[in-house]
Amino acid sequence: MLETTIAAIGPLDEAAMSTARQLQTRLTKPAGSLGLLEELSVRLAGLAGTCPPPLPSPAAVAIFAGDHGVHAQRVTPWPQEVTVQMVGNFLAGGAVVNAFARQAGATVTVVDVGVATPLPTSDDHPPTGDAPVAAPGGVRGHGRVDVPRLVDANVRRGTRDMTVTAALTRDEARSAVEVGIRIAGELIDGGAALLVTGDMGIANTTPAAALIAAFTGVDAAEATGRGTGVDDPTYQHKIEVVRAALLRHTPDPTDPLGVLAAVGGLEHAALTGLLLGAAARRVPVLLDGVIAVSAALAAAALAPDAVGAMIAGHRSAEPGATVALRQLGLTPLIDLGLRLGEGTGALLALPVVTGAVRVLHEVATFDSAGVAEK
Repeated sequence: MLETTIAAIGPLDEAAMSTARQLQTRLTKPAGSLGLLEELSVRLAGLAGTCPPPLPSPAAVAIFAGDHGVHAQRVTPWPQEVTVQMVGNFLAGGAVVNAFARQAGATVTVVDVGVATPLPTSDDHPPTGDAPVAAPGGVRGHGRVDVPRLVDANVRRGTRDMTVTAALTRDEARSAVEVGIRIAGELIDGGAALLVTGDMGIANTTPAAALIAAFTGVDAAEATGRGTGVDDPTYQHKIEVVRAALLRHTPDPTDPLGVLAAVGGLEHAALTGLLLGAAARRVPVLLDGVIAVSAALAAAALAPDAVGAMIAGHRSAEPGATVALRQLGLTPLIDLGLRLGEGTGALLALPVVTGAVRVLHEVATFDSAGVAEK
């Protein structure tokens, strides 16, 4: 599945992009007055292979959840059980991502790709009212926008401690990537016109920092942030943990699957697959924060043209996110100092993406509106 997906990823359509650029010059506005939105609309036309490109609606959020062996190194004060507890909160509709998804009219799919604690099944807790219910194929949910669904795709119960051994075997990393590819296909087949990356995993900013350092070559200190807001001693310790993992494994950025196996997380690998799967189907993906952009580096290493499907929703407050975006050549649409994850920042940027495309669909040209040009 991975090889065929990569083989299906191609470059942006230059003819469609040229048409979009020409159209932008004829619309009733000064040339270049919409700034980054103009180039975004051009890129989306190139991805779709047509101008104007389809409106990015409906949108679907995919939240990949996993736990991390490096949690044992005390890189965060939060207990590991919070991962499974937050999955429950997502499914109950009570998290920030749920509120933002409802505002955007986006569906929410939660994928257990590596949660350490087995999740309750519908048999453990019979559904009442509008609670998610069991469905064939290991999926829970009504298929309604306001009711999240759960996909059981657990590859293993959390990663190993990357400071002691590889976080994943190569086969486990591949399996997690292919989970993401499969989820991308299912969401697109279900009608999604744009995917939004989401993540949940206590301690997951530590492997994200290691991935960013491995793929960009920056020092661990430049790639590592405070995550959930750790104090100074814990922050310095976290940097040393990242540095120790990189020294132990010396991951080779030309072997992206090997990098994911050595220092990645199951949600990072699955997000890599989601990005590849969307790019193969020519569907845009809104990147959220540092977890998503670390996965984007892996996807770009596997298939450089996959970057054409990526939109940087926002600039995370985590310093590694800026490093990764610079490497990817992506400019974030908003910068609000966010560092929550879940897909929250990307969802806030969704109206910006929609607006960029709507301009090409709805704004009159100078000729059609009878407006004089300069």
